[in-house]
Amino acid sequence: MTRIPLLRRALAGGLMLAGLAGTPVSAEDGTTAEQTVDAMNTLWGQHPGMRANHAKGTVVEGRFTPSAEAAKLSKASVFSGAAVPVTARFSDATGLPTIADGAANANPHGLSLKFKLADGSEMDVVTNSLKYFPVATGEEFRDLLVAIAKSGKDAGKPTPAETFVASHPAAGKAGATARTPTSLARQTYNGVNAFILVDASGKRQAFRYRIVPVEGEELLGSEEAAKQAPDHLMSEIRTRLGKAPVSYKVLAQLAEPGDRTDDATQPWPEERRLVEMGTLTLTKPVADSASAEKALLFLPNALTDGIEVSDDPLIDARVQAYAVSFGRRSQ
Repeated sequence: MTRIPLLRRALAGGLMLAGLAGTPVSAEDGTTAEQTVDAMNTLWGQHPGMRANHAKGTVVEGRFTPSAEAAKLSKASVFSGAAVPVTARFSDATGLPTIADGAANANPHGLSLKFKLADGSEMDVVTNSLKYFPVATGEEFRDLLVAIAKSGKDAGKPTPAETFVASHPAAGKAGATARTPTSLARQTYNGVNAFILVDASGKRQAFRYRIVPVEGEELLGSEEAAKQAPDHLMSEIRTRLGKAPVSYKVLAQLAEPGDRTDDATQPWPEERRLVEMGTLTLTKPVADSASAEKALLFLPNALTDGIEVSDDPLIDARVQAYAVSFGRRSQ
């Protein structure tokens, strides 16, 4: 594979692209979601049965125990008091199923959650270690990927990727907000998209998820991360869970008037109120993670009464792209 210059790895805004493969894609064929997945396949190759992005991962199980404060903000049953089972998937970035966990390209690491609610329904939460996203819409994300795919070593200057980032400032900065942790149990995971909490009286509150390790975040420098064993994060979390549970605080960062809910490139000020919605406790690794991963589909709009999507256009864009990727890897 041709190595991508450091600039274009940063341009990916957390995808941290590892190389080019295949024929450059066109932004004219198929839907935006199909074009996005095609671009990922161009960059990382096609790997049957695997996700187009965040291909490498591991599945674990646990529970979510809500706080009393959560029920004041939302009427959702997940916050009603009783603990609910959770299936979680940790992942590395890129569509490379054998990427080294400590590689810069493996950032951002993802944490996706599927809550099994008492009425038999499910609710999904999709987070990663980026503090904000590189672009604001699905079309821009597709255009970013296509621009990178067309910016190989023979591309003229300025390359399509350089031209893109010049007009999209967050695209050149977002990737730097994610670093390799000492353990997946020691990383903070962010929901870059805004959602809406609805309480029993109908009051609506925009928020973003933040999942913070109880043990505290602990990150590695790039040189130290690169020295780790290729599977050190995925193996370590499974070993760790074999000895003791791992816990995280699930927080809601509450928006205030004027905070953008329709632009994932715009983080809200750190002084915004953080409400503890409950505790996520992971208890054991799934025995056959590969089979579990293949069957799992996490959709950001898979919600329950009391939590709603916001006006963030990336939510639907992600849902559509995930569905395309799932359909292809299920064939």
